[in-house]
Amino acid sequence: MKPALLVIDVQKEFFKSSPLTAQSLDNAIEYINAAIALFRSKGLPVICIQHEDAESNLVPGTEGFSLPDSLNILSSDVHIVKNYSNGFNKTFLAEILRGQGIDTVIITGYCAEYCVLSTYRGALDLDFTPILLHNSLASGKLENIKFVEDVNDVISYTALKKVLE
Repeated sequence: MKPALLVIDVQKEFFKSSPLTAQSLDNAIEYINAAIALFRSKGLPVICIQHEDAESNLVPGTEGFSLPDSLNILSSDVHIVKNYSNGFNKTFLAEILRGQGIDTVIITGYCAEYCVLSTYRGALDLDFTPILLHNSLASGKLENIKFVEDVNDVISYTALKKVLE
């Protein structure tokens, strides 16, 4: 197994959706940052995927498109801009992963029932092994996080740390 960490759509604009969404994102960032540190310590790739939507003024260079200061993504990490829910759809994500010999993606981010789930399914379609990191997903509806985690493969941070030893 050679994994990469995918951080999906943790962008400032989505914190504005509702107080529940903002809290959910803040909670997820704690686990995402721990996973980022773990992946960096093992020399494994961290890939930041951001959603672009011109109609919502969610475009590179705008405040809403930006990452929150609390998220430990670096400019040296791989950055992918997507226009569809699935991070693989019409992007170079699969080529980047294959070029690095990656076969497994640990998926984190927002929104559990939309872009996270779509990217999970996209990974399956392209013969990658997708795994969700428990407690690293966000949504405006907490029951949707539970549903997405219940119907897909999930790993805890503690188990992930042990697997990557």
